[in-house]
Amino acid sequence: MRPEEVLCLFPDGIRYRWREVAEQAEKLQEIRLRAGMPLSVWIGNRERFVDTQGRIVDRPEKAARAASGELEDLLKHLCRYSVYAFADEIRQGFLTVQGGHRIGVAGQVILDGDGRIKNMKYIRYLNIRIAHQVRGAADPVIPCIFENGKVLNTLLISPPGGGKTTMLRDMIRQVSEGTAYGEGVNVSVVDERSEIAGSYLGVSQNDVGIRTDVLDGCPKVEGMMLLIRSMAPQVLAVDELGSIEDVQALQMASGCGCRLLATVHGSSLDEVRHKNYMRYVIEERLFERYVTLDRRMGICRVTGVFDGEGKPCIS
Repeated sequence: MRPEEVLCLFPDGIRYRWREVAEQAEKLQEIRLRAGMPLSVWIGNRERFVDTQGRIVDRPEKAARAASGELEDLLKHLCRYSVYAFADEIRQGFLTVQGGHRIGVAGQVILDGDGRIKNMKYIRYLNIRIAHQVRGAADPVIPCIFENGKVLNTLLISPPGGGKTTMLRDMIRQVSEGTAYGEGVNVSVVDERSEIAGSYLGVSQNDVGIRTDVLDGCPKVEGMMLLIRSMAPQVLAVDELGSIEDVQALQMASGCGCRLLATVHGSSLDEVRHKNYMRYVIEERLFERYVTLDRRMGICRVTGVFDGEGKPCIS
């Protein structure tokens, strides 16, 4: 990533403040702005702060503080001065901008008559999560998820921040493009929270392969059935299974002949096995491979690959 990509996230009038941060683009993970609070950034898994001159400092008392007006101007800039056009995304608490960067938003929620979130106003908290595609992230496990040239149903397991979405993204790319272990196939992705493909105005900002179709911002259950009917995928990929409905939809997809790539939160296969909505599919061996990951000292790593019975695999 080039520093210019980071600077373009900010309006012209305040870009000077972010030049030193932008020079750290390759290690930059997050930029957090909270009204009246110190400007903070995460660089190389370490929290730092930004002073009024744009210098990176170690202590919050030395940092500049974000003004409400500055946050409003920044949000307008990120929305290309049409906040209304991004209302649906903002209602969900985030928006995705060019480059695949994801902006988390928080403020005062407006509810509709049924108690559901209708809109959000007085947005006073922004979290700019910088997108970094890691090509080759799935290399260590690719040999394990193919058998006789076919993709095996695979579930990636990690705690939050453990790297499962990054690995899933690269796995999709390689399955779509083709590898030494299998030819490229049509892959369909239900990208419910725009984290896999990082679509902006409908166009994927991350490389997910030449044979990949993306349904962006759609709930997993509805999305899986829609893609099966419309795109005839050979492989279906989803991120963060979280309910019995998600799992049932996966079972239906498998019954339609789709191979499956999915992720779920968990620190181990045993922990996932005890989740109510996962117990049945594990017992029925819907998945033929389980890949566990974690993050140590800022580095995501594979901690195990297991077959459908939970036995370790050797690549």
